[in-house]
Order: sequence, then C-alpha cells, then structure tokens
Amino acid sequence: MIGAGEEEDDGGLSLAEDNDDVQRRSGPSESVSALVNRGYIFLKMEENMKVVNRWVYVIVGCVALLLSGLVYAWSVLSGPIAAEFPQWSAAQLSLTFTIVMSFFCIGGLVGGFLAGKVSQKVYLWVSAALFLVGFLLSANIRSLAMLYIGFGVICGFASGFSYNAVLATVGKWFPDKQGLISGILLMGFGISSFLIGKLYQVCTPDAIGAWRRSFIVLGVVSAVVMAICGFFLEKPGKDFAPPAAASVKKKYVNPVAMEAGTGEMLKKPAFWLYYLWAILLSAAGLALVSQASAIAKEVGPTVSIGTITTVVGLISIFNGIGRVILGGLFDKVGRSGTMQTVNVLFVVTGIVLIAALKMQSFPVLVAGFIIGGLAYGGVTPANAAFVSSYYGLKHYSLNLSVVVTNLMFASFGSTVAGALYDATGSYMSTYLMICGMALVGVLVSIGISICDKRMLAKMK
Repeated sequence: MIGAGEEEDDGGLSLAEDNDDVQRRSGPSESVSALVNRGYIFLKMEENMKVVNRWVYVIVGCVALLLSGLVYAWSVLSGPIAAEFPQWSAAQLSLTFTIVMSFFCIGGLVGGFLAGKVSQKVYLWVSAALFLVGFLLSANIRSLAMLYIGFGVICGFASGFSYNAVLATVGKWFPDKQGLISGILLMGFGISSFLIGKLYQVCTPDAIGAWRRSFIVLGVVSAVVMAICGFFLEKPGKDFAPPAAASVKKKYVNPVAMEAGTGEMLKKPAFWLYYLWAILLSAAGLALVSQASAIAKEVGPTVSIGTITTVVGLISIFNGIGRVILGGLFDKVGRSGTMQTVNVLFVVTGIVLIAALKMQSFPVLVAGFIIGGLAYGGVTPANAAFVSSYYGLKHYSLNLSVVVTNLMFASFGSTVAGALYDATGSYMSTYLMICGMALVGVLVSIGISICDKRMLAKMK
C-alpha cells in the first residue's frame, strides 16, 4: 500500500535520485543550482571583460599611432640627411614633408574606401610592411627621388592607412566617449615626433651617414611592433554595448545627429564650414610648429640651442595633452563649445607671442608655446568627434578620411609663415596671421550653429 506523498520505485527517478544523477555526471559536489550559478558567474565575467578589454584596445591603438606619427619627426630626421647631401636645398628637403602629408591623406582615403571590405588587422599588417620598405629604401638613398618615394610616398601612405584603421576601430568601442578616446589616441600620434625625434637624436652618431643605420632600426622596430598590434586590434561584436555606468554620466547629445554616407555628408553646408575651420586652425598650428625654432631665436638670440630645442618640444607635449583635454571637452559641451575654445586659445597664443617679441621675454614665449600646443591639440580630436557626432559611425572611416584631407591645404600654413618672414624680417606678421585665422574660425563656428538651427527647424 502506498501512502500519501510516497512514489512508486518503478515509476521513474525521484527528484533526489535525478539530482544525484546530475551530480554523478557533473561532479561529486556540483548540484544543478551550482551549475546554474557558475554559468551566471561566467557570463558576468565575460561581460565585464568586454568592458575591460575596450581599454586594452585604446592602449594598442596608442602604440600603433605612436609609430604612425613618427613621419611628423621629419624636421629632426632630416638634419643628418642635409649634412650628408649639402647640394640639396632646404626647399628640396622640405618638399619631402609636403609629399608625406599628401600621401598621408591619400592613405587615409584608400583606407576609408576599403572599410568593411578589409580586416582592421590587415590595415596594420600592410602598414607595417610599408614602413619597413619605406625606411629601408630611405636608408639607402642616393637621390632626392629615392627619398621622396621611400619616406614621402611609402611611409606617408602607411601612416595614413594605419591612422584611419585605428581611429575607426577603437572608436567603435567607445560610442559614449568619442571625443575623449579620439584625444587619447591622437595624443600618441601627436607626441610621436617629440619622443621618437629625441630618441633618434640620442642614438644617431654625428658621423656622416650614421643616420642610415638609425633609419633601418626605425623601419624594423616600426614594422614588428605594428604587426604585433595588428594581432590585438579587434572590432566589437554586434551585441556590444557600452557599460551602463557610462551612459549615466553627463554627455552632450547632438540634436542634428544622423547616419550619413560620404556623398550625403558632402551636401551639408555645415560640413564645408567645418572643413574650412579645420584648414584655418590646422594652418595656424602648422605655422607655429614649423617656425618654432626660428621664433625662439628671434626672441632669445642668446639662448642656447639645447634650451631652444627643449622649449620647442613643449609644443609637441602640450599638443598631446590638448588632444586629451579638448577631446574630452567635446563629449561634455559639444561641437560649438570645443571649437570656440580652440579659437580663443589660438587668439591668446598670438597675443602672448606678440607680447614676447615686444618685451623680448623668453619666459613669455614659453607660455605662448604651451598655449599654442594646447590650441593645436584641439583640432584633430575635434575632426574625429565632429564626424561621429554629426554623421554617425556607420560610414565613419571614409567620412573621417575626407575631413583629414584638410591637412593638404593646411600644410601651406608653414609656407605662408616663411614667406611673411622673408617679406617683413619678423615673425610679428605670423602672429597676426594666427590671430586672424582664429577670429575667422569664430565666425565659421557661428555659421555652423546657424546651419544646425535650420536643420532642427526642418526636423520639427
């Protein structure tokens, strides 16, 4: 007779027996509930790793861009080359950097067109190979044509190609911090010329031709490190979302944001106004950077070369710092506040440099260089943040590449600054030019705000 609550032995396993069977299969001390709990823990660990890993990608990106940015150290790299080939004029050697900037933009555009078709790993591996070839060819130059092709074309293209891939890939991990992350990544790119330039100077003997060995080392190291970075650079999965904590923080949201392809972006008046702003302020920054040593000598003719070199290096250092600060500012106050901050900093830079020249005060000049570095540092992260904020991440790679082409036009800022000095015998005209460009930048920023208001009116 079977009592209430009892079960027949032949009717199947009891719950206790079933649980015992699970224990036998999964382990002597692991119940069903323990398995469930363990699975939950693993899922949470995986979720948390995604949050941690996205910062790992920032580190990888910074290392890759640090190497990509070494082409900006041309003014330092070219010194020993000029000593070995005195028959080459300063203008002929300077043309190398112009070629670098042109092919940097071309590399970025090609990278943009290939976005979605080629793995981001391939971008860095191809760039690594090109850097190796470019530096090895440059190390064996016997003519200007070889220099232009090796360093100008090949290394310039490699720099733009990797630049595009890193910004586009790492940026997708941080839709909540576009400005800040762009600034951090570009800090590595910005300080590269200072760090690698200093290392190059220390490690390169004074003997004629010794720079060739240094170029080989730069090529090999760049290729190896960038290739390694390629293995660690990953895009987020389709299910990735930034941590909830990040979305709670105060963040500027662009009311006219949209997903726009390059063709649609080029039809927007706001884009062309921003493009003009980027040309003007980049030209102002390049005018300062290219003439910094001569500017320092004009104010401090008795100051040692070593001191001048250190002071000029402050521009690169604060350029990197400015990229982080002003990139983060974009996330908080948006496009208008960031652009106007950059404009004001450039105006202040010009005024301080005028005061330094009038007073013949080297400490005041140092202050001007620091402010100028911060100002110029705000332009590049603004480029990246503007593109993502206005036109989304879907077509980000190509859209950013188009914006970055402003550097081809901005590079003439250094030429204009040199011409003004030749005409006047002083850099006062250059300081006035910097102030003038920044003031036009104020008007351009206001113009973009008007475009935004019109767009909002159409959307309502």
